[in-house]
Amino acid sequence: MQRLGMPVSDDTILRQLKRDAVVAQRNSEIRVVGIDDWSWRRVTSYGTIMVDLERRSVVDILDDRSVESAAKWLRDRPSIEVVSRDRCGLYAQAAREGAPQAQQVADRFDLVKNLRSAIEEQMSLSGHATGRAILSEDAIVDAATHRRRARLAHRQSRQEIFDAHHALRQQGLSYSEIARRTGYERRSVTKWLKFEATPDRRRAALKPTSPWYFETFLAECWKDGNRCWRHLFHHVKQRGYTGSFANLERLLGAWRRAEREQVEEVPPTLESEPVRDPETGHAISPVVAAALCIKPRSLLTERQARKVDAPEAGV
Repeated sequence: MQRLGMPVSDDTILRQLKRDAVVAQRNSEIRVVGIDDWSWRRVTSYGTIMVDLERRSVVDILDDRSVESAAKWLRDRPSIEVVSRDRCGLYAQAAREGAPQAQQVADRFDLVKNLRSAIEEQMSLSGHATGRAILSEDAIVDAATHRRRARLAHRQSRQEIFDAHHALRQQGLSYSEIARRTGYERRSVTKWLKFEATPDRRRAALKPTSPWYFETFLAECWKDGNRCWRHLFHHVKQRGYTGSFANLERLLGAWRRAEREQVEEVPPTLESEPVRDPETGHAISPVVAAALCIKPRSLLTERQARKVDAPEAGV
């Protein structure tokens, strides 16, 4: 807290939150509650936070993250009509036991996250080039069809970038002029012009920082029905995993989508034209497009707004 310029202890903040929660509970009944976990101590100890979503205020903080404590809290408040939660099965079970009368919905964060992933996935699998950004999460799906699509789209993107840089250089343009026309940094232009042929990406050796290092163990857990991401994160941490929860989440999320979808065979060539930036003519990255599409329109610059409009207009 001192780094944030707040000369107050963590315990003081928690006491204040609980004091406000008590006041909020006295003044009104809760109809729509949001449930999520938070970390007392990262990776090792978690609690549960309860938020009145209608009044946008914290109403309680539980000392642990368990079905029993969350269900008991919900059971004591029969006025609850809607429970907003993440995709963790723990809180789903707690809501079923503690508030069977309530409707369960996904929280806004997860919905926006799913939308972003869907945009990235659709643009990648449709053959749109990736520009400067890497492909979406499907590049790590343990399914041959998805891997072929990802590799093919990425290879075409790299070939396009390579050809564009060398064509401009053959016209006698300087590195700085090429950087200005393509929108790449001069250092990137220098890198691409050093290659005599399109370079292939080389895979690094797997390390404990990668969830793929524990692929066999994770696949066995997945097959046995253990699919709570936080539980799996805890298990691989015990086996030496030193990576982040986000990396594991991307892998498991791709596995889940692969099960839901019946992917068609990849055609020998991708005939669809990539969506291009109307200003630079570059293929718009799926990652960039997804990030801009979930951003409020009022916060977009004019250039960003044109990028968002490009896929709809078929530019």
